[in-house]
Amino acid sequence: MKKLYLNYIESFMDLSREMWYLSLISLVNRAGTMVIPFLSLYLKKDMGLSENDIGSIFAFFGIGSVIGSWLGGKLTDIFGFFKVMVSSLFLTGLCFMALQYIDTFWGFCFGILVTMSIADTFRPAIFVAIKAYSKPENQTRSVGLIRLAINAGMGIGPTLAGLIIITNGYNLLFWIDGFTCIIAILLFLYLVKDPKVKPAEIRNEYKNLDKNVVYKDVSFWIHSIICFLFGMAFFQLFTTIPLYYDEIFQLNEFKIGIILFLNVAIIVIFEMPLLNYLEKQMIPITKYIIVCCSLLSLSFLVLYNNFWIGILIISIILMTLSEMLGFPYTNRFALKRAKDGLEGSYMAMYSMSFSLAHIFSPKIGLGIIHNYGYQINWLLTAGYGLIAILLAYWLHTRVKQKL
Repeated sequence: MKKLYLNYIESFMDLSREMWYLSLISLVNRAGTMVIPFLSLYLKKDMGLSENDIGSIFAFFGIGSVIGSWLGGKLTDIFGFFKVMVSSLFLTGLCFMALQYIDTFWGFCFGILVTMSIADTFRPAIFVAIKAYSKPENQTRSVGLIRLAINAGMGIGPTLAGLIIITNGYNLLFWIDGFTCIIAILLFLYLVKDPKVKPAEIRNEYKNLDKNVVYKDVSFWIHSIICFLFGMAFFQLFTTIPLYYDEIFQLNEFKIGIILFLNVAIIVIFEMPLLNYLEKQMIPITKYIIVCCSLLSLSFLVLYNNFWIGILIISIILMTLSEMLGFPYTNRFALKRAKDGLEGSYMAMYSMSFSLAHIFSPKIGLGIIHNYGYQINWLLTAGYGLIAILLAYWLHTRVKQKL
């Protein structure tokens, strides 16, 4: 037992002070992110929208995410990650507060588009911050620390949100989302200092650097498609899966929150020790990507069986294991591939892969469910993972050949 404890503590050693501050900020911000996990239920129950309308709103969610990711990468390369993160969190807080007052379909489409266009400028910026504040040898664990904080916050958020919805309805969640964004940015300004060196100054040291090199990197394009397919499957967790729990297994919001909390609890307890152990194995990053895609595909094949509630637990465990490898190592690949001075552009393309999945995943998934049922959707979703596995093998081969 003592050895397990020491191994757990070791997984947090040698991480910079700034990384701990960023994780604290992420924890506060995500603990208040209560609307997103229940957004599909809010749109259906409170606003009375159909599955197709909900899918359309999540498509606008994804479009906003694409715009925000692209814009965040550009702004980060120009102004640095610090200013982008500050502006994004503050304005996102105001947007979340305003969303609760929108009660029409098209109004909510526009509102969520604007909100995500602002909110997701944060994503490329924080990825660049991770590279700036961590050593190359512990970047994977640095990503893991941020994810641990985010998931701990997301574990607190949905669990409390389920109770709040039952007692006070959905509107209070929007206020909490908004205020926690603003609290997070105040902590950020107080704890983290703006680095003096700007991306533009770094680029001046590389006069012949091709600013479009990211778009010519074939291996990075393959990696981006893998991330897109991974997102197409994984984001079902926030759209179709809560509806599946509700409609097929008749679980209320609180019970749904408990199952989502299992995902978070596994990550908080096991992800950092796992990443610490794997960092010492000298296994190529691309092999971990192959494994994570395999686990994700399997998690949806398990959901095909709807005769026993236990399959929900088995599925969420497989999905969580996939997530514990998928996000840190796809992120690590992107950070390692990024050229100095153009980190924002690389991380924007990485973020946009998932943002594009936000557009298509809910729309296709909810459309399939509406016309053919949940089981066909789970087979299709598992297929995304199978294609990603094949592409990951191809990427592994190219990286071995240094292409």
